Amino acid sequence: MVKLNKSFLASRHLNNSIEISHEKQGPVKVLQFGEGNFLRTFVDFMVDMLNGEGLFDGSVAMVQPIAQGMADMINAQDGLYTVILRGIENKQEIVRKRLVTSIDSCINPYTNFDEYIQHAKNPHLRFIISNTTEAGIAYKEGDALGDTPQASFPGKVCAFLYQRYQYFNGDAAKGLVFIPCELIDNNGTALKEIVLKYAKEWQLGADFEDWINNANYFTNTLVDRIVTGYPRDEIANLQHELGYEDNLIVTAEIFHFFAIEAPEDALKVISEEMPFHKAGLNVVWTTDATPYKQRKVRILNGAHTASVLAAHLAGKKTVGEMMDDDIFVQYIQKGIFDEIIPTLDLARDDLESFANSVFDRFANPYIKHYLMSIALNSISKFKVRVLPSILEYHKRKGEIPPALAFSLASLIVFYKGEGHDVPDDAEIVAFFKEAWAGCADMGTLAEKVLGKTDFWDENLNKVPGLADKVAAYLAGIAQNGARAEIEKIL
Repeated sequence: MVKLNKSFLASRHLNNSIEISHEKQGPVKVLQFGEGNFLRTFVDFMVDMLNGEGLFDGSVAMVQPIAQGMADMINAQDGLYTVILRGIENKQEIVRKRLVTSIDSCINPYTNFDEYIQHAKNPHLRFIISNTTEAGIAYKEGDALGDTPQASFPGKVCAFLYQRYQYFNGDAAKGLVFIPCELIDNNGTALKEIVLKYAKEWQLGADFEDWINNANYFTNTLVDRIVTGYPRDEIANLQHELGYEDNLIVTAEIFHFFAIEAPEDALKVISEEMPFHKAGLNVVWTTDATPYKQRKVRILNGAHTASVLAAHLAGKKTVGEMMDDDIFVQYIQKGIFDEIIPTLDLARDDLESFANSVFDRFANPYIKHYLMSIALNSISKFKVRVLPSILEYHKRKGEIPPALAFSLASLIVFYKGEGHDVPDDAEIVAFFKEAWAGCADMGTLAEKVLGKTDFWDENLNKVPGLADKVAAYLAGIAQNGARAEIEKIL
């Protein structure tokens, strides 16, 4: 089978099932730290869409962030690769294939440092994208300006910016826009703080620090797309369908969402320079991403955590099995639409649209989510994802939300560990073992768990009616089973 590269594109026609924007690349406007599956199906895919709509005319140079990586494999295909998006959209099964042509090259700075640092002198360069894992935005003692390259990502950024600052004589117009995609809160703010720490430690001067602060934008972001990666089990069939050998195929769900936060004056500039929103992409430029983070945590993550333990108690193994059971679908609908959405402050239409996309994502037949995998560390997840909705619902309505309270009872039963190991810290597992062994009745058990301030950062017995509600559900699950108790809630 013919290999995917630019020669193949020049001499062959793709079959009609594959989207492609164009084969001609613009100048490198984006330097990207990270070459993995997520960025290739998220930002690089979006840049490709922008190019296809004639809204960007730029390409991406990738930088391999650690010594071992994918640079050789990416360059062997001239930066070309296929994205296959699969899932449910408006209750219809969808498959989309796109050949991405937005990548100029991938550089390994550990073997080609000069090629990498040369990009600091590129007058067209404007954006820095990154996904160096959650641990990537961190200070590393011992990094030095003269390292080729620095070990840490922020160290690399500081040295790169200093090269650019010197080459362009501190020209404010040559500052860069940072759009980090690492999964930490306020990722751009955190990156900027560490870059400035290196600048001060390396004694690069107050003028350079001012240039970092005033000529460069460090945005904060929220990213959302499930990327299932290289389809190893299907690769032969997929390459046969495509008509070429692609060793970089990456699969993902249809859904995507990108919130990019910056001050208003910065947004006016950079949202027009990289106008994702004009290409039909689900991207929001905002001065405050907090409501979107809250929406994702409370609705998407919250619905997961509030449902999967009850589904496990009912004998389900995967999210797909749960979504095939209409009782559980109704339970999740009640939890989201009746109990979670009323606690959030975005527009109702926006929240309901996002909620409907959650049901499509849960029902995606191409993603096999095991309930026991999602159940990992459920105590800490429940505190962040579900408990705030329970407390806010009670605050606003003076009542206990039944579906979410049932999810707390399901958690307590799950942590009993009957027929399965409990995937959490040993101290937490030991607490529940002792609590269950020593409980005289379900009311006592509920009060003991709700009073565990180490778990919840407060005594939940002080929430009027919550302990009684949870105790009643515990008794119901013991007598009738989880699924039968859910039917009573609906």
